[in-house]
Amino acid sequence: MSESSPPKSKPLSPLPRFIFASRWLQLPLYLGLIAAQAVYVVHFLVELLHLVEAAFGSQTALEALVHSIGYKDAVVPSALNETIIMLVVLALIDVVMISNLLIMVIVGGYETFVSRMDLEGHPDQPEWLSHVNASVLKVKLAMAIIGISSIHLLKTFINAANYDAKVLIAQTGIHVVFLLSALAIAYTDKLLTATYNAARHD
Repeated sequence: MSESSPPKSKPLSPLPRFIFASRWLQLPLYLGLIAAQAVYVVHFLVELLHLVEAAFGSQTALEALVHSIGYKDAVVPSALNETIIMLVVLALIDVVMISNLLIMVIVGGYETFVSRMDLEGHPDQPEWLSHVNASVLKVKLAMAIIGISSIHLLKTFINAANYDAKVLIAQTGIHVVFLLSALAIAYTDKLLTATYNAARHD
């Protein structure tokens, strides 16, 4: 007994075909994000090179690091100290987390809104991509933003002496807003999923 072939899709009329094809206008946006990802890679490597050079005593590299992290002290450091190292490492982690966010937007957005990538069965397929949709993508992006905000807040607290109290309070408040927003998005997604599942079983 032969397997039944999948039903053929009905050909679209010209206007719906044109409207549906307009999704490819998003392709330059995702290519632009890939270019931004490349810029982040270069920035990461430059900061890492400065950190290594400063560890070997390069004063120029140390000054570049101090300037990039906004570190200020009464005495200009002549060598790396624990605070500078920690701030630089946190800055590198921040770059990595933003890069992860970019990957989620590029891959997940393309898969959801433009075209299937046919990655099923591919050994390198991201675990989260197998069940991604617009709702899941929003929740994952919200969680990624919270992680990035946490890194920024930690950098600010480590270097708190260089910030006004109003800045510390404002950053803490913004982080709390991000957290509450992510919780609201996740709760809304849970309600919508429960409603959808209930409708399917009726």
